[in-house]
Amino acid sequence: MAMGSLKLLMMLLLLIESTIFTESSHRSKQKKVDGYGDSVFNVISFGAIGDGTTDDSKGFKQAWDFACNSSAASSPTVLVPQGKTFLLQPLTFNGKSCSTSNYITFQIDGKIIAPSKPSAWECKPNCDHWISFRKCDGLLIQGSGTINGQGSKWWRISCKNKKKGFVIADSNNVEMRGIRFEDSPKMHISFERSTMVHANNLTIKAPSNSPNTDGIHIQHSTNVSIHNSLIQTGSVQLFLSWSFSISLCIYIIIDFSITSGDDCVSIGNGAKYINITNIKCGPGHGISIGSLGINRKTEQVEYVHVKNVSFHGTTNGVRIKTWQGGHGHARNITFKHITSHASTHPIVIDQYYCPHKHCKNQTSAVEISNVRYEDIKGTSGRRIAVQLSCSESTPCTNIIMKDISLRNKDQNDDTSSTCFNAHGFTNSRVEPNVPCLQKHDHL
Repeated sequence: MAMGSLKLLMMLLLLIESTIFTESSHRSKQKKVDGYGDSVFNVISFGAIGDGTTDDSKGFKQAWDFACNSSAASSPTVLVPQGKTFLLQPLTFNGKSCSTSNYITFQIDGKIIAPSKPSAWECKPNCDHWISFRKCDGLLIQGSGTINGQGSKWWRISCKNKKKGFVIADSNNVEMRGIRFEDSPKMHISFERSTMVHANNLTIKAPSNSPNTDGIHIQHSTNVSIHNSLIQTGSVQLFLSWSFSISLCIYIIIDFSITSGDDCVSIGNGAKYINITNIKCGPGHGISIGSLGINRKTEQVEYVHVKNVSFHGTTNGVRIKTWQGGHGHARNITFKHITSHASTHPIVIDQYYCPHKHCKNQTSAVEISNVRYEDIKGTSGRRIAVQLSCSESTPCTNIIMKDISLRNKDQNDDTSSTCFNAHGFTNSRVEPNVPCLQKHDHL
């Protein structure tokens, strides 16, 4: 054999050997998962330590990348094992580049924590979230673990500088279940620009000094369901109230609360076909649609169904809030089988929403229509249990109330309502009486 041919053969053998070694190394790392099998990718096997002080972001990212490109027949699983605490810097898990055709499971059985102070967050060049999953179609996030945003030092700074905790964005067919969320810098969970999202058996908690810490926020998303969850996100600290005249004979009552925490669930612009059932909410600000129409924006929410919810000492129960000057609509909304335990405002529609001391009066408003309240019972923390404050230029229309019974938590006092520019009907018993709605026997 010629010397040149011999060298060529040797180079070919070396190339084959190198390829076999690389593939073997890849498979070896796949299977180094403490006996779970080649479809499970334990973050410990990819360098995560889990001592609560070491940055484990790289190990999580590598485990995700291997799961994304897994050739296993079964659904690949990223495992966060129990008994350990993992520190993560801001991190995005992107499903766009995944080659696997199987759904990915993110199994969280351990504890995940954020850096303990804002200055320790490594945002390169910047970030508006802590943990996010983007472009992930067919994702299951589950487990018995805890995700703690360590937000206490964030709560002292301006809201616009705070970071969202856990974000699902630009994704389809996502399910979350069983996880506990605590102390996010801002919103605990945010669903954005996604479809077919299901959240079940979640626990979300933040203390009374945690401002703007919504439990779950939904925006630009369709077919989102939230079920069987406990959400406790703050409490009321101080309540003020005043009124002003918008015409010679009509007065609008404005409530301004100095509070902490935020909504158990907030439903923002672009949300459609939202189902919220079997939720225990409180303390916190209740379940809110809005606020909508800030800075004269056109914003829309429709087909929202809230059912079997209990409110415990919340600022509000079921609320729709819009800014003056806005455009768009909030419509086709149902609140049914609701129990209020001393909520300060059990039922609220507020087209004059203004969390500041001074807001400019404007004529246009987001349209509110086709809102049904049925079987809402319990106690109110204040005498006024029902507040319908609607715009003169764009009144609320087709407001339906049926089987409403809200007593004052002080048994020696009755409840009452305020009702401005709202049109619709009542059926069966409605207490307190809502005088601007007409009695109708067939609803």
